[in-house]
Amino acid sequence: MRVTKYEHATLRIDESGDTLIVDPGSFTTPLDDLGDVVAVVITHEHPDHWTPEHLDRILRDVPGIPVFAPAGVAAAAGDHEITIVSAGDTVTAGHFTLRFFGGEHAVIHESLPEIQNLGVLVNDELYYPGDSYAIPADVTVDTLAAPLGAPWLKIGEAMDFVLAVKPRRAFGVHDMTLSVIGKNMHRARLQWATEQDGGEFFVLEPGESLDL
Repeated sequence: MRVTKYEHATLRIDESGDTLIVDPGSFTTPLDDLGDVVAVVITHEHPDHWTPEHLDRILRDVPGIPVFAPAGVAAAAGDHEITIVSAGDTVTAGHFTLRFFGGEHAVIHESLPEIQNLGVLVNDELYYPGDSYAIPADVTVDTLAAPLGAPWLKIGEAMDFVLAVKPRRAFGVHDMTLSVIGKNMHRARLQWATEQDGGEFFVLEPGESLDL
């Protein structure tokens, strides 16, 4: 399985000729080579994790594929057909088995409404928590896509999240709100956290891939 990081929170995952797109959001440049996409996962409704334009572009190339997301996305997505999933659900699409965890977005501030968020475990191998520190219960995480920066993120808490998950491999995502200096600083902190249990941290720039 190969995971490719795009700008901010968007991931492309390829397995045996099938492609899964996760969180095609507003900070991500238009995606191409979409003919093998078998499903889309949207972790929550914020625009940095999905836009109608990205979704329309994908569905023009591969109409009828499922878009898995929590109910809040279905409410925000208007005319788009969303397959609603919840924490504890397991679904399949092509060569992908998707398990969902968590349920709530990390708190930004008490003045802002709480929304749903789902972490997704792909093929029992790659875990992406969306905008949360949700830890998948009773799961040994091989590879973690770990958030680097966000209005809700404190780097010490992000480090504690990595320490709790104990992945064999990790790389940073959710990073477009950071300067180059800030991004490198936060990567170093998460690298330290990954290495405490013998894991390896990888630096992926947009368009770069990791074979799992």
